Amino acid sequence: MFNRFKQNSGQYPRQFWLMFVGMIFSMMGSTMIWPFLMIYASETLSLPLMAVASLMTINAATGLISSILAGPVVDKVGRKWAMVVGLIGGGVCYALLTGAETYLAFALIMGINGFFSPIFRVGSDAMLADLIPMGKRADAFALIRMARNIGVATGPAVGGFVLAKSYNIGLYGAAAGLVLYGLMLLVFARETIPQEAALVTTGLIERLRGYWTALKDRPFMKLVGAFTMVQMTAAMVWVLLSVHVKTHFGMSEQQYGWLPTTNALLVVFFQVWITRTTKRFEPEKLMRWGALFYVIAPLVIAISTGFWGFWGAMVLMTFGELIVVPRTSAMAANLAPVDMRGRYLGLYGLTWNVAAGISSMLGGFLSDQFGLQAPWFGATLMGLFAAAAFWGMNRQVSGKESGSI
Repeated sequence: MFNRFKQNSGQYPRQFWLMFVGMIFSMMGSTMIWPFLMIYASETLSLPLMAVASLMTINAATGLISSILAGPVVDKVGRKWAMVVGLIGGGVCYALLTGAETYLAFALIMGINGFFSPIFRVGSDAMLADLIPMGKRADAFALIRMARNIGVATGPAVGGFVLAKSYNIGLYGAAAGLVLYGLMLLVFARETIPQEAALVTTGLIERLRGYWTALKDRPFMKLVGAFTMVQMTAAMVWVLLSVHVKTHFGMSEQQYGWLPTTNALLVVFFQVWITRTTKRFEPEKLMRWGALFYVIAPLVIAISTGFWGFWGAMVLMTFGELIVVPRTSAMAANLAPVDMRGRYLGLYGLTWNVAAGISSMLGGFLSDQFGLQAPWFGATLMGLFAAAAFWGMNRQVSGKESGSI
């Protein structure tokens, strides 16, 4: 891995590496608590799973609104301040959760947190696209995912031990990680908004109308639709698996923490290699086969009764993630016009909010009404829809890009 960094260090600007390091700190902090939030809410509120899962739906719904607004804002005021506000605002929300004791308090804070997260994400994706030329974007997104997962590899493992003693420490740790990255950007980062975007003088309402251009862009919307199906399967796993394994199989936070850590370690050690190795394949074909991992993984969860079964399911889903996610991110950035990059990537970012909002409630409903295996059969069906959607994509999508990934 050291040789990989040495080879890459001179290919990207310093600000890219600032984003790389900052992503490690922020994810290390936030993943101390995020994978366990449903356990924390469930034990604090003592409500049915569907009610607890609705908190994620609220988080996703406000994120949906924020993602729509974030695109025009990022294209108007720039990337840096959007990222700083999103990070520090999210950090404050984690700190406030330490005092939440009612469903209303949880819902309010989770809603506000959902609003801040997309502001950072859209700003970050746009800044990366500004900094990195088209031919190198797939590799750059892969490296940022590596940084993210270096943090994820350590956060849940540490969080599992910390949260067994005190959830407050984990929440404050999450807040500290996000605020630290925000301050790093505030002090050291420069604005990267392209001149073409900065010279556009239209107001917010007119910029919101610009989404209509993206919605009419058929190759782009085919990509967004297919990726949304992938995200729905992933959201079901990330939102509900922690509660599923603890409630039904008695797994502790320490044991569960190794599942997201495994996901992160696989990304750290294999993401860049897989992205580069698979460059010779057509993106559409690659994503079709990658989506099949999202079919198999939830089926394995449905039939598993112990740690190693759930661990195997996480490994399978991660390999799908390694193939699909960087490709779709780079393709979305490449399809976006320079002066509308924030809006295109904001629309692309809605995939997680839509997926998390639907999957959280659907998974809770299936579990409460039909039993503990039902959510995972539902997730398998979503994975099949994802594979079919990618299969329906044609070379029109990659052909619209002005350069190859």
